[in-house]
Amino acid sequence: MIQDIMPGTEEHLNKEMTTGYIGFDPTADSLHIGSLVPILLLVHFQKAGHKPIALVGGATGMVGDPSGKSEERNLLSEEALQKNVAGVKAQLEKFLDFNPSLQNAAEMANNYDWFKSISFIDFLRDAGKHITVNYMMAKDSVKKRIEGETGISYTEFAYQLMQGYDFYWLYQHKNCKLQMGGSDQWGNMTTGTELIRRKCGGEAFVFTNPLITKADGGKFGKTESGNVWLDANRTSPFQFYQFWLNASDTDAEKWIKIFTFLSKDAIEMLVHEHKMNPAARVLQKTLAQEITSFVHGKDEYEKAIETTHKLFANQNAPAESLSAEDLENLEGVVKSNFSKEKITAGIDIVSFLAETAIFDSKGNARKNVQGGGVSINRKKVEAADFKIDPSLLLHDKYILVQKGKKNYYLVKVI
Repeated sequence: MIQDIMPGTEEHLNKEMTTGYIGFDPTADSLHIGSLVPILLLVHFQKAGHKPIALVGGATGMVGDPSGKSEERNLLSEEALQKNVAGVKAQLEKFLDFNPSLQNAAEMANNYDWFKSISFIDFLRDAGKHITVNYMMAKDSVKKRIEGETGISYTEFAYQLMQGYDFYWLYQHKNCKLQMGGSDQWGNMTTGTELIRRKCGGEAFVFTNPLITKADGGKFGKTESGNVWLDANRTSPFQFYQFWLNASDTDAEKWIKIFTFLSKDAIEMLVHEHKMNPAARVLQKTLAQEITSFVHGKDEYEKAIETTHKLFANQNAPAESLSAEDLENLEGVVKSNFSKEKITAGIDIVSFLAETAIFDSKGNARKNVQGGGVSINRKKVEAADFKIDPSLLLHDKYILVQKGKKNYYLVKVI
């Protein structure tokens, strides 16, 4: 879980209980699975006896981080930002131990609390004076944007100075001597150690974790339907479980070392077992179990297993073999209602798929139907003029739609 580490960091961690922080960008009211690595880093950090601070960027979120971005980001309103900060904070509180009786109790911080009272003149004098433009322009995130077509605004250029000031503020007020984060943050993070050194002669440390990739070159944490979120209302525990279960062998072997708390020996044993019988998918099943239970709890994991079993264990069984109760209780399957009148009159499959928002357009729906990517009640449909009528209703009111191999939708006709 470590990519780059500043010299002296490991020695310092071995010497004393250290306060360390990671910043979380409140661009949405939920974190997604890309944020799990920093969350797990903080959990490991606390388990090792150190004190974690989760910093939500209420102020820096108003500016936008250029790291890894090829163009300027839209700025959020203060109202949207406050909603996002509250959502992110509530999620982080699920994973870390904030019990005040602990010597290394976790803390939350919001950099808006100190930036709101700093004037522009104060900031230029107290922070800008200590870091040269040459130093800031040498950072990769800045260099790429300056050399690119879109350039970089002063707002985003100043972001690394704001992030550096966060580290300085936490160093001064919380005795925080370590910052952790993704490898794309190295430039921003080292600016903080430089500011601490130049302003108060202090010593601070940094290490980064590698950015997670997929073996097939696809973007980690993205599916056909978008981001995989930690919020159960955005990504159901069933869909969350399915994401990990569908990992490739290569990814599962890498991810199980990062996303679980299993011991090295246990992981090596699972890898060996998986290589002996890849078809059993023991790595994927263990990975999905561990991470779904960690994020959503054991009960939601059990429900995800139950839904998975009903939908996938016997795919050759007709949909009619699922009881009305089975269909109603499918956890995490996208559910919607549809007009009975339209079904009674008969509606073509393409219009039905577009009107239920299973596909975002008729063109997309038609292409997928003709390509064999749609099943109704577990029977593949390949003709775009196929009619959805009352004869297809399960228990007089349900239609089970499958898009691709893994995406199920339950349409209730009312």
